[in-house]
This record gives sequence, structure tokens and C-alpha cells, in this order.
Amino acid sequence: MDGSVSVWSDEDYDKESIKLCVKKIQEEFGQQFSSSKSILEQHTHTMTIHESELPNGVVFAESKEDVQKVVRICNEFKCPIIPFGVGSSFEGHLNAPYGGISIDMNNMNKILTVHQEDLLVVVQPGVTREQLNTHLRDTGLFFPIDPGANASLGGMTATRASGTNAVRYGTMKDNVIALEVVTPDGQIIKTANKARKSSAGYDLTRLMVGSEGTLGITTEITLKLYGIPEVIAGGRVSFPSVKDATDAVIMTVQAGIPVARIEFLDVAQVKAVNSYSKTNLPEAPLLLLEFHGSEKSVKEQSELFSEIASDFGGNDFEWTSNNEERNKLWKARHDAYWSCRSVRPEAEIYSTDVCVPISKLSDCITETIEDMEKNELIGPIVSHAGDGNFHVALLIDKNSKTELDKLDSFLIRISERAIRMDGTCTGEHGIGQGKRKYMLKELGNAVDVMKKVKNAFDPNKIMNPGKIFL
Repeated sequence: MDGSVSVWSDEDYDKESIKLCVKKIQEEFGQQFSSSKSILEQHTHTMTIHESELPNGVVFAESKEDVQKVVRICNEFKCPIIPFGVGSSFEGHLNAPYGGISIDMNNMNKILTVHQEDLLVVVQPGVTREQLNTHLRDTGLFFPIDPGANASLGGMTATRASGTNAVRYGTMKDNVIALEVVTPDGQIIKTANKARKSSAGYDLTRLMVGSEGTLGITTEITLKLYGIPEVIAGGRVSFPSVKDATDAVIMTVQAGIPVARIEFLDVAQVKAVNSYSKTNLPEAPLLLLEFHGSEKSVKEQSELFSEIASDFGGNDFEWTSNNEERNKLWKARHDAYWSCRSVRPEAEIYSTDVCVPISKLSDCITETIEDMEKNELIGPIVSHAGDGNFHVALLIDKNSKTELDKLDSFLIRISERAIRMDGTCTGEHGIGQGKRKYMLKELGNAVDVMKKVKNAFDPNKIMNPGKIFL
């Protein structure tokens, strides 16, 4: 196999048939349907520089039955479907290269059942992570996956999101117990029951998590919950070099210190954060940390890390369990995107990510910084250092062909660099449209197997076409 299995092409989609589909859906859904240009543009706009490709219409779904009805009609007419959450994706996931119907899931935003004893919750896909945690506050439980943006849980499931807490709590693939999914032929299936483990047949839950809307549309999600820690402490420490910081991370992981978050900021990102968030962080490679547990265990964790940090030249280690001070520290981290934008306000941000084994993190970040310096690119770096994932926020003038050409060649180099180091072209942003060309280099023959799965699930090729595969 060589990646040659067909998935989709322009010939798969008949414009007249799509028009008939849109007309029928408009008749069925009335005011829940819109084809106004502003609405269409809203449903392709994301935090990306990918050019918008508009759908023919948008359905504002209010129930699983609405989703099922749309899917059945679209399958009949072989009309593409693109699910939409809050639009926080980076890689063109929401574009409609072949036209079709965007299904807006934001009105499906109910928290259906909290199973406190089982540490589980069942939600609709339009629920956001902040909404869920606000709802859970009085139960003593929380959902830890934090990609930074207040994304929808349906979108986080579709892209296999992770974020700052992954080093302790895992990613979405580790925290989704079961799904309810509308398949391309309009069936509603459940992928599992609520047991924490199962060996009953194929793991359809894991197959759907990260499928980016190409295999079905999620209508319910069962998630793991965790007890809110007695104490949450935040800390920071600066290092002489990238290698010193990443070596401290490796030693921390090897020592088994259960740090909840361990984030790396390069010098450019620290400077941007200081300017935008009015902080006074030392302008050197920086680790931001968070410890969860009892008062005693958090103190022990911070002391152990402090010893490790000092062994690698870390200085001015500070930590606090004061909630206000800790939130201020992490607000600066969550403001990283906007702080980058403030560095060059006239530019657009293209955010990309890769992930490598943590033993290769220093090499990959250092080579990437040198690459940007050599090619006169501005791109502050933030890393989820505990799992080897880092993001580059490139500031690009979209009106400059020179800069766009530099961007294109850089994206190739950073992706190939990560793959060469036995990593991946995307740790948590997903493939979408933006990273399709790296799939074969990273996974080889497995890409054809994925395509066969796609074709078996979706023979009419209606589910989010043009994503993941070339």
C-alpha cells in the first residue's frame, strides 16, 4: 500500500444534488436553517490563516433527532456535512471545500446526568469545558482537560484535544468513556456502556475520538471526572537554557513527581506575556508548574521539584497556593495567544504544533528556534513539556507573498523535523486540511488502512470531506 486508496474528489459531489438537499433541509428545519452570508462565514472562521470555504447552509441542531434527520437527508443526496462547535480549531476543520451543510451543535448544550459515585458525567456536544466545570463546582468534582480555549466538548472529542493538564490527567482519548454517535447512514449508536473498562469487541469509542467528524457526529459524551484537589499550588522557575529546562522536566517525570501541569515558555513567549499581561517574569527559558493534592503532598512535590530545578541551573523558584496569585500566573499562560498577537498587531497568527518524545524536546525546540532566526520569522513557543508537545505562534503578514512562502516552507520543516525525531506532525491540533500532506510520511501504510475504514463507514463520502486525507 502506498497511500493510493481513493477517499474523495470533486466528482463525488454533484452541485445540483447539493442544491436539492439544501432546499429539502430548509423546508424541514425552517428557522433553524440559515444561508445568510454572514452566518456561513461565521461557520468557517477559525483561529487559522486557512482561507474560508463556505457551506451552502447551516442547521442549528437542538436534539439528536435533528442531527439524525440532517444526516439522513444529506446521505440521500450525497451532500457533505461539516459539524461545528465553537470554532476554536486551527487546521481548517470547519471548511466546506465541496459545499454542503454545517451542523451547528451549540444549542445541544445540556449537561444530562452527573454520576457522582461513578465519577462520570454525560453531556451533549455543545457543552463547553468551562460550562461543565462551573456546573460541577458544588459536587467537589471537575473535568481536567484544558486546551486553553473554552472549546466545546464535542470539538475536543473530535480533535482528540489535550492541553496543560495532560501530563497528570491524560488527553481526551483517556477521558472519554462512551459516545452516542449518528453514523453516516443516519443510525444512532452507542460505542460503549459506562463501565470504566471493557473488552467487548472493537473499541469504537477510541476510533471516534480524534476522527474529526469524518466517521460520524457525536450527540452525547460520557466523560471521566476527578475530585477537586484539596490544595492546588502554582510555581515558576527560570533556566539558563532550553536544554536545562527540558532536562529538569525529564528528571521530574522520571522521579515520579505527580506534577499536574508543567509548561515551558521560550524567551520570545516570556517577553510577549510580560508585555501583554503586565507580568514581570524573568526573560529566560521558563517553566510554569502546578501541583495538586493535600497540603502536605503539594509541599513535598514542590520541594522535590525545587531540588531538581536547582540541579539544572534553575533559579528564583517561586510557588504559591494562594488561589488569586495562582490564577494570575495561569491567566498569563492562557493569554499566550493574545500576547503573541500583540507583538505584531498587523500580522495574522498561524499556530502550529508538533510532539516528540521528551528526550528529543530540547533538540526539536532548539532547532526550531534556530530555523526561525535564520529565516527571519517571529514565532514564540509554548510547550506542554511533560509530554513533549510544543506550539509555535507564527506572526505572518498575509499580504506578503514572501512571508507566506517562508511560512509554507517552515511548516514543512518543523513537521518533518518532528517526524524525523520519531514524533508527530500534530500533538493536539489535529490534521484537518492543514497537515494532510504529512500523514503518509508519518504513518506510511497505515494511512491506507485509515482510508479503508473511512470508506467502509461512509461510502457516500458525506462526513467532513477534505479532512485528514489528501
